[in-house]
Amino acid sequence: MRKLLLAVMLAAPLMASACNTIAGLGKDVSTVGSVMSDTAEKTK
Repeated sequence: MRKLLLAVMLAAPLMASACNTIAGLGKDVSTVGSVMSDTAEKTK
């Protein structure tokens, strides 16, 4: 779980720099949140 969290934290700035608009940033953050929620549910 720690490795996944670390990977997400390292990838987030790269994803944020790749999007061109605030809407794009919102979608990226939403996607990351969904992935983290799904992973947390699977590890219960």
